[in-house]
Amino acid sequence: MGDAMAHMQISTETSIWLLQAKDFLVEARRLKPGPARNELRQVAKVLRELAEREAQSQAAPDFDRPERT
Repeated sequence: MGDAMAHMQISTETSIWLLQAKDFLVEARRLKPGPARNELRQVAKVLRELAEREAQSQAAPDFDRPERT
């Protein structure tokens, strides 16, 4: 039961990647349209993709770890 609670806590935490993506988008909104703004938006997009992959990897069962009995 302790493992399930720890896993639930991890999955409900906000990813550092998402927090960074938000910061990049806030900064991009302050800029006028142009290459610098587009670059920040692209970085935010990649960070969101990383967060999604991280969430998927945490949700997947870990087959390398032996089960506890």
